[in-house]
Amino acid sequence: MGSTVFDSVLFRDMFGTAEMRAVFTDEALVGRYIEAEVALARAQARLGVVPKNAAETIEAAAKSIKIDFDKLRHETEIVGYPILPLVHQLSEAAGEAGRYVHWGATTQDIMDTANVLQIRAALQIVARDLREVRDILVAMARKYRDTPMAGRTHLQQALPVTFGYKAAVWLSSIDRHIERVDQALPRILFGEFSGAAGTLASVGEGGLEMQRLFCEELGLHQPSITWHVARDGIAEAVTLLGLITGTLGKIATDVMMLSATEFGEVSEPFVPGRGASSTMPQKRNPISSELMLAAAKSVRQHVAAMLDGMIHDFERATGPWHLEWVSLPESFLLTASSLANAKFMLAGLVVHEKRMLENLDLTHGLIVAEAVMMAAAPQLGRQHAHDVVYDACRKAIEGGGQLADILAEVPEITEALGGKEAIRRHCDPANYLGLCGPMVDRVLSMSGR
Repeated sequence: MGSTVFDSVLFRDMFGTAEMRAVFTDEALVGRYIEAEVALARAQARLGVVPKNAAETIEAAAKSIKIDFDKLRHETEIVGYPILPLVHQLSEAAGEAGRYVHWGATTQDIMDTANVLQIRAALQIVARDLREVRDILVAMARKYRDTPMAGRTHLQQALPVTFGYKAAVWLSSIDRHIERVDQALPRILFGEFSGAAGTLASVGEGGLEMQRLFCEELGLHQPSITWHVARDGIAEAVTLLGLITGTLGKIATDVMMLSATEFGEVSEPFVPGRGASSTMPQKRNPISSELMLAAAKSVRQHVAAMLDGMIHDFERATGPWHLEWVSLPESFLLTASSLANAKFMLAGLVVHEKRMLENLDLTHGLIVAEAVMMAAAPQLGRQHAHDVVYDACRKAIEGGGQLADILAEVPEITEALGGKEAIRRHCDPANYLGLCGPMVDRVLSMSGR
């Protein structure tokens, strides 16, 4: 049985996805180690450093080898790293050609390269899911472009907005994350083959060409210089996940709060039993949003760990590197979970437009006090208009009643706005949506939709 949420039978699909777990399993990781070793042998064979038939034998052995994971685990615990024990098994499987396995490489070369191969596969999943979330939000922003609701600042009703505007704000961040992933790939997807201290002394002249061919075999970029202790690329990958889950956490927070009984403006998709309480039959808890928020908070801690882990000593570090072994897979698993929950939740989100309208009227017109003030300002001056409307708002708060009715009894406002009907028009929240619609259109056009 599992001991963490990531390998727990109960929780693993709440804090990860099967697809992302497959990228980071032991079998997949060891497979990436072997893939790097084979690529190195092929590259060296292309240069004549390793006999061609030896490289072919190593590749054949890599395809047929049955890794003894118990032995690999035991020896890894002794050595502290899995590469030397793995090289022993691969070399034995390759027979006479085994003498050429791991030629000129160091443990970190293979482990770093394998991690980059994992990151590449994982980011492909993340990028795909981001695009699916984007498509959902595009449809949402378009559908609710003109659906008025209360905009809130400091948890208080502020000014009217539209639900499409809110969705478009979410969408704008997702668009930028898609762009960030694309832009980050050239800075992250580097191979690593540099030898013990990073100088390629083990292979000497021609080492940089060997490094180039090694990276080419794996479809990775060749670094300008060794990055054994320059961990900004790996740190950027996790920081990027922190940004993505941060946005998803913001969306989740909005949805959770709007789902509260007192708001009642949205509901997560209904699935029998989902979000149910063991004691309260009426409950429908926003479980997907809760998991998205938990993921954001957890990945944030990994971002901090990775930034700390960038501080390596000299040419090979004594500890910070190991932080990546913890933070890298967990960050990707949590991000995959958050994206999966976002797709499910947003695709089936129930929007209660009637409740949005009812909530707009909760303050009896106070939410559009600014609209009246700005309309009267040309005649009264901004500050005097503010003072007059402020006094009317105070009366509405203390004595109840509609703001429009109170304003209609203020001669200065009636004259400035051109009559009582004009006052009522300015007090209609649907008439004070600013540029919500054009802003939604702008985001949609920039999303290519």
